[in-house]
Amino acid sequence: MRVGGLALRDHWFDVPLDHHSPGGETIRVYAREVAAVDRADDPHTPWLLYLQGGPGCKSPRPIGASGWLGRAVRDYRVLLLDQRGTGRSSPVTAQTIAWRGEPDQQAAYLACFRADSIVADAELIRRVLLGPGGRWSVLGQSFGGFCTLTYLSFAPAHLDAVYITGGLAPLRAVADDVYQATYQQVRAKNDAFHAAFPEDRGRIDAIAAYLRDNDVRLPDGTALPVRRFQRLGIDFGARMSTPNLHYLVEEAFVDGPAGAELSETFRHSVQQSLSMADRPLYAVLHEAIYAQGAATRWAAHRVRPADFDPDVSPVLFTGEMIYPWMFDDDPALRPFQPVAELLAERSDWPALYDVDALARNEVPVAAALYTDDMYVDAELSEQTAAAVRGLRAWKTNAYEHDGLRETEYILDRLIRMARGEL
Repeated sequence: MRVGGLALRDHWFDVPLDHHSPGGETIRVYAREVAAVDRADDPHTPWLLYLQGGPGCKSPRPIGASGWLGRAVRDYRVLLLDQRGTGRSSPVTAQTIAWRGEPDQQAAYLACFRADSIVADAELIRRVLLGPGGRWSVLGQSFGGFCTLTYLSFAPAHLDAVYITGGLAPLRAVADDVYQATYQQVRAKNDAFHAAFPEDRGRIDAIAAYLRDNDVRLPDGTALPVRRFQRLGIDFGARMSTPNLHYLVEEAFVDGPAGAELSETFRHSVQQSLSMADRPLYAVLHEAIYAQGAATRWAAHRVRPADFDPDVSPVLFTGEMIYPWMFDDDPALRPFQPVAELLAERSDWPALYDVDALARNEVPVAAALYTDDMYVDAELSEQTAAAVRGLRAWKTNAYEHDGLRETEYILDRLIRMARGEL
């Protein structure tokens, strides 16, 4: 198949659900090979594995040779991996989780969907595509960057180079530490938003007051309390998405016979923005990506500062924090509520990183560290950068967390850094 100057090829792999029990249940994992049309059949083109952010988000669906992917295919044959549970890889949805039985069985199943399992999948795929001794490079965006550090910890021998964008995971920090740091960033993003759109301060407070005084329902019939409205701040972490909130709130009200009321346009847009029907794993496993030998116990909810309380004025938007009440408010998450509670209390999570192995690292690693990143705290990222031998970090405030989507320059710079050209 060819699309926009790219040659695409599908790959399917049967992998163990639990790589520690290779003779047990298997699941199917999908990946899409992408190459420049003029190099599609060149066996000498090196491979680049792309690991998408998340957790629980499928790999990009390419439409042309532009942006970072266009830059990548100039040097590489790219493998866009739908990480297990996403896209076409044994997807985890409200429909499919019911097939796994009782909540404790579901919890045992979902515990196999973290970075360690994703890396084990990648190693199996590498051996199939490149042979036992084959080597490839890896590009990890956001949570995909977390996965690359797991890769470097436990299976670095077949990596030529690693590129990380907005994904230098905290190696030792627990979920409480992560959210205490990121709440500070979210507060700063609220301030930056109001500096850019000062007229929205009054609009947002008016919306919050209306929600407190009225039983507002979204088109799907679910309630829109202030706590749910606050979650729209997740867009603050992506420069390409931040203006969307401004356009949303400026159309929030219409004048009705009994006075101003929230518009259909507003309610439909909020429902579309907040629904997690297409990525439930993002909510279910979000805190578990930080868990190593301890329970997370709804860390974001427990450490939330008082000024983020929904009853406080002026109202502050939250970020990508996951709260237990979301599994009541979002119909797509309700089937996951019992298993989410079990996972929040689980304490026997294995280690995701080997700090000693990272200190001995010999693989060229280049990372874009976004100093104003709302999702991955820059200070914790700097600690990680210092802990990985030979890692070269490019610190910049020129881009937000979604910088890789904006331009090919970021990947181009990282490639040149890893090669020692910069």
